Parts: sequence; C-alpha cells; structure tokens
Amino acid sequence: MAWNRRHWCAATSLGLTVSTLPAALRAAVEKGDKADKAAAFGTVLRPFSAQSPWNSRPVDPVLDDWEIPKASYAPALESGRWSTGVFVCAPSDPPMRVVGLPGQPGVWDPDAESTRPDVVLPHWPASVDPAEGLDGHADIVDPEAGIIHSFYKLTRVDDRWCAKQYAWTRLDGRGWGDPAHYFQGARAAAVPTMGGLVRRHELEEGAGPIRHALAISLTFNGLSADPGYVFPATSADAGLNNNNGRIPEGALLMLPPDFDTSKIDDARLRRIADALKVYGGYVVDRNVGTPFVVYCEIGSNAKLHTAKIWNSRAASDLERMRLALRRVSSAKGWLDGHGKPVELRQPLNLLSMRGAWRADRDELQAQAQPRFDTWQQAVVFKDAKPGLALINNAGRHITAVTWAKPQPGQKLRLTARTGNGATLRLQIRGGDQGARGGVAYDSGDLADGKSVTFEWPEKFAGSRLVVRATASGDGWARGELMPVST
Repeated sequence: MAWNRRHWCAATSLGLTVSTLPAALRAAVEKGDKADKAAAFGTVLRPFSAQSPWNSRPVDPVLDDWEIPKASYAPALESGRWSTGVFVCAPSDPPMRVVGLPGQPGVWDPDAESTRPDVVLPHWPASVDPAEGLDGHADIVDPEAGIIHSFYKLTRVDDRWCAKQYAWTRLDGRGWGDPAHYFQGARAAAVPTMGGLVRRHELEEGAGPIRHALAISLTFNGLSADPGYVFPATSADAGLNNNNGRIPEGALLMLPPDFDTSKIDDARLRRIADALKVYGGYVVDRNVGTPFVVYCEIGSNAKLHTAKIWNSRAASDLERMRLALRRVSSAKGWLDGHGKPVELRQPLNLLSMRGAWRADRDELQAQAQPRFDTWQQAVVFKDAKPGLALINNAGRHITAVTWAKPQPGQKLRLTARTGNGATLRLQIRGGDQGARGGVAYDSGDLADGKSVTFEWPEKFAGSRLVVRATASGDGWARGELMPVST
C-alpha cells in the first residue's frame, strides 16, 4: 500500500487505526498507550498533564509542503551550552534569593510585565548549574509545590545568584502559557526550557520510545515574521522582521509516515526520529545559523560528534530529516497521553490581574501594599479596612495573545475568585484605542464565586479593574474570564 505523504493515522480512539504506522512503531505506540493509562503524568520524569500538548499526538495530520531551508551549519541535537539542565528540589533544600544581573534593577517578570527586586524560591538545590551559553537556561523543579521555576541568563556572581528573567509553570499543567498567565517559562515561546526536552533518562541505553513532543528551534530563514507565533505558543523571539521563513513559533513539525527510521544507525537519533513521526516537535525558540535543533538535557548521552570525530552518518541522517520535516497544518483530532481523545484548544482564562494597583485614597496605599502576585495570579493586599477600594487602570488585563483576543459579540463569563470577602469589578471601555469612549460594560461588584455573562463590545478601548475589601485584614482577588460555548 502506497503512503500518502501528507496524511497518516495515529490511533484508534477516533474511529481510526494505527495500522498505517510501521509495524514496530505501531507496537510501541499501542504498548505505550496501555502503560500510560497508569503513568504518573505531572511528575519530574514525566512533566505536565496527560492532556498537555507536549503529551498529546495528532490524529491524521495534514503536512505542509514547505521545506526547512539549509543554513550556515548542519542540523543538530543540542545538549550543551545552548540547552538546559533540570534540577530537582528536596524539602530539605534551603531557600534562595535571586537578584538582577549586575547593573540591572532586578529580575524581569514577563508575566507581571514588570521588574521585581528579587525572586525568592523556598528551596534551591545545591546542584544548580546553568547552561554556559549566553541564554544561561536552568529549570528548577519543586515537586512538593508542583512548580517549575524557569530562569533566563541565570548566573553566579560572587556569592549571589543573579538572573535576567524568571517565569514559572505548573508541573502538572499544560506546559504552555495561557492568555492570562501568558509567559510560563524561559523559552521565547513562553514555555519552560524542560518542555519537550529529551531527558537524560530517555536516552539511556535500553530506554523505550520517547513519548512526548520534542522542543525544536529554527533559524531566521525558517521562522516567519508574521505571524510570529501560533497556538499553543503565547509569545515569540523579538526582532520578527529579521525572520524570512514560513514557520511561526508554536508550530508543530513532523516527519511523514514513510520516513524510514530503520536506516538510522544511531539508536538515539533513531528514537528521536520515531518521536517526530508520532508526536512531532514544537518550535519554541530561534537559533543563529542552524536549520533545526532538537534540545536534549545537559548531561544526557546525546552528543553525536566529538571534538576529534565528526559523525558523518548521523549528520547525513539529520540532513535527511531536515528535507522531510514539515509543519502540521491541520489534524483530524488529538489523543492525550493515555490515548484518549482530547481537545487541545479548550477555553482558557482571558483575564490577568497584572499591572500597577493603587488604593483609592493615597494615605491607604502604604498600609494596603497592593501588588500583583504571579504565583497566586491575583492582586494581594494587607491590613485592609472595609470599604477599601483598589484600582488598576493598566489596561493589560485582557489578553494580548493574538489567537485568544475576544471578538465583537462573543459571549464571555466573568467569575470572581476572592479571599476574605473581597469583591471584583470589571469595567470595559468602548470606542477606538486611545479614545475616551464611555463604559461599554460594567460587571458591578462580584463576591467570591459570583458570575456574570456578557457580550464583548464592538470596539474595545481599554479596561479597568476594581477590588473592594468588605472585611478587615489581608485579602486577595482574581478573575476568570472565559469564552462561553454556544
């Protein structure tokens, strides 16, 4: 039976079969589905939920016909200075204060869109050793808290840890940003650097198939300028005008089903190619001069070449993979890590509490100390008195993620999530951006758990959030703004 290079079937749960896969790979997929029904997703060795895009695979994907161009260097597996390490906290590890790089005012928090004086982690492993490249990546996993702490340009300066940027994500979450918490890691696509990483234990001799999508970077002539990113990515590298290719960050690349991995001599590379046939690889970053890079954990057995010996056969196989890799333009469906149907584009929260908060009376500002807390995704305040109002006019509450912007007439539901009796109010201004349009929608004060449903205005000119204390003491508030299915 001849393969249609542009279509193939990945599983049975949507009325399809895996018979279109080569026999050995089909057996591995079926065996893995059975084993994964009891697998511990959301753990250090198997991060993110079974429903995460990282752990899901497409059914009957349609592949684009655009070829990744050649560049200055050969395609590569990267497990050194430009990759990342994964460092696991123990409950006994001490806390650590990370400050800004020398000459900088603090650590950039892209989720809050502000600079923090420092980041204090409750536990810090003694083994932390950032990548030596300029990106200085390191992901620190706190299994007890269920958090991945992701750093960019992390480095040791004298007796202090310093970093340029910090972001976090849930160990058992999607592994990608959402419209509200849009930056959840140190990669350009706003994902943690361990997302899609080929881990050390996955490359050990005798290890089974790699059962997740991989992390890939392309160089300028492969990446597109517009759009710079697509779902599930929520951000992209700066300087998009320098890109002149056709593949945005967040795109899924795959090898077609007729790509013969049995001809790959190196067992590690062969298993990576098999993973690209079943799960594919997401474009999460931009490199300089390499057609494509697959990221492997620092310290893993992933080096194909040495300083003295160039593995020409492996280089040839990687070049063959470059010629065959294609972007997935659509898929009939998706299967999660357990082999069950999953909808990757589920409704996601559109409302963030980021931005500067101020008390309605200046004399109460120092007492209340309102601030956006990225770990709680909420505004938190101290020692409030009933009636205290906290106001945020920053205008960055509603998602700026291109694929998630509310559309005119779209139905949305706002739900308040608050502590100590606080209320949440959302006001939306109508008219053109920058105009002094009137209030197009006002939710009124919503107590914890209360919801309202409304239609998005024809024109959106900004938003305002108001949190009001109804009891004395500390409090917090956040909101969920979700699309309503019709």
